[in-house]
Amino acid sequence: MNEKYVVGVDFGTLSGRATVVRVSDGMELGSSVMEYPHGVMDRTLTAGDDQPLPPDFALQVPSDYIEVLKSVVPEAVAEAKVDANDIIGIGTDFTSASCLPTDEDGIPLCESDEFKNNPHAYVKMWKHHGGTEQAERAIAIAEARGEMWLGRYGGRLSSEIVLPKALETLEKAPDVYEAMDYYVEAVDWIVWQLSGTLVHSAAPAGYKALRQNDQYPSEEYFAELNPKFRRFIADKFDAPVMQLGERAGDLTEEMADALGLPAGIAVAVGQIDAHVTAPAAQAVEPGQMTAIMGTSNVYIVNGETARDIPGVFGITNGGISAGLWGYEGGQTGVGDIFAWIVDNIVPGEYQNEANRRGISVHELLTEKGADQEVGEHGLLALDWHNGNRSILNNANLSGTLLGMTLNTRPEDIYRAYLEATGFGLRVIIENFLDHGVEINEIVAAGGLLKNKVLMQMYADITRIPLSISGSKLAGSLGAAIYGAVAAGAYPDVYAAAKNMGSKIEHAYVPNEDAAQKYDLLYEEYVTLHDYFGRGANDVMARLKEFQRRIHDRKNG
Repeated sequence: MNEKYVVGVDFGTLSGRATVVRVSDGMELGSSVMEYPHGVMDRTLTAGDDQPLPPDFALQVPSDYIEVLKSVVPEAVAEAKVDANDIIGIGTDFTSASCLPTDEDGIPLCESDEFKNNPHAYVKMWKHHGGTEQAERAIAIAEARGEMWLGRYGGRLSSEIVLPKALETLEKAPDVYEAMDYYVEAVDWIVWQLSGTLVHSAAPAGYKALRQNDQYPSEEYFAELNPKFRRFIADKFDAPVMQLGERAGDLTEEMADALGLPAGIAVAVGQIDAHVTAPAAQAVEPGQMTAIMGTSNVYIVNGETARDIPGVFGITNGGISAGLWGYEGGQTGVGDIFAWIVDNIVPGEYQNEANRRGISVHELLTEKGADQEVGEHGLLALDWHNGNRSILNNANLSGTLLGMTLNTRPEDIYRAYLEATGFGLRVIIENFLDHGVEINEIVAAGGLLKNKVLMQMYADITRIPLSISGSKLAGSLGAAIYGAVAAGAYPDVYAAAKNMGSKIEHAYVPNEDAAQKYDLLYEEYVTLHDYFGRGANDVMARLKEFQRRIHDRKNG
């Protein structure tokens, strides 16, 4: 019998990757990656008139996704050296809550002459926080109305999700809002481009669009946010909702020609980029927390029942895999913070040393700080450079570093932030445990796995064994697994994960001596966390407001 194959495409924050995977055992046969031509637009609108963007904006160009798709899929197939006719399906994943306005045919409004210079016509990325005021208003109104669904989001709504971004568009760019026929998540838009059919994936609909118990919040709720927002769901967001692993449609002739794939093969319902990692890492059983570690960190775990948990980022039935409740938490800045240190506070001699030795500055800083005893650098940091996703769910929070002296070195700061992200993870885990969600294993995947010091640090700080994905391409492998299920090669995601996924069990185990030392620092972290994050001192929000006022004054 001929082997069959699927293609998984992982659309991340900075690039897209396609991988060709063998259906029988998950063997990755060929892969290709390409960075988005316009990258992330967070300072100027480079795809338009180069206007300066507000401090909390993070935009992308949707045509970049198509350009990447048309490049990486044929290259991955060529590298795999398989007969394209033996490819039976394609699955995709996307950075969650990256939203864009389109016309009725799915053409993004930013591609029109009328809106090419309007920032609100572009993709608002997951880390776009321009709708922070709208998010806070949405929380206040939900609380006042006693909306029961609010508990499924930990009692908070992030500015990252769909509602604040759409409401921001209505209130800041009403012409864009009026012109758009659909406000769609990129995870669903890319499936629309592949299959010609618009459907909502149940996972992002639940986590990012407030869909619970098969319904969205009421029109009355939306009207209290803004009378013109009453019919947002009916007029701008209405589409069938499908479950993960289902077949959204068939690959169109046009896209088949562009990608070099057979027309009519299965196109899987799209999935959140972090969440596809769970089946790829064989971490879909209750108690297994999947940690997807990259520019930001996402933590997901299945549970048998639904529990409203304060500070959780979202709870969705079938959000990770059918039949279980998927819980999500996360940190909005991890790899991004490490990159900020390298880009902004490392002196030239460090870069020169790294260049001489043929290693990255990240590797150099990790190495220089690796042999320090816990607490030796005398520093404590808060990992909130891009706000706090959970458990505080507050985009107005910002980073803090305490303990600096004239003897503080770059590697000290770098290590302090490595530790801070570990402390942030422990806060999230303890919040889950305190509210009855079992966590007995962390299964890690993503680009940060290459930092072995960081991985050991996470095991020590949390006192939980840390397994790692057996695939370095867990995102695209996970997308391919959903593609295989959609194509009918497996009855469900659990069976597909068993055969196609892989992990290295307990690659890092806690060191009790180090864990006890980290306990002392963690106590101080929690004190600082609560002081700035729970209302004792709102200076971070006030500083952001000063910043916004100055930007608005300077830019009219």
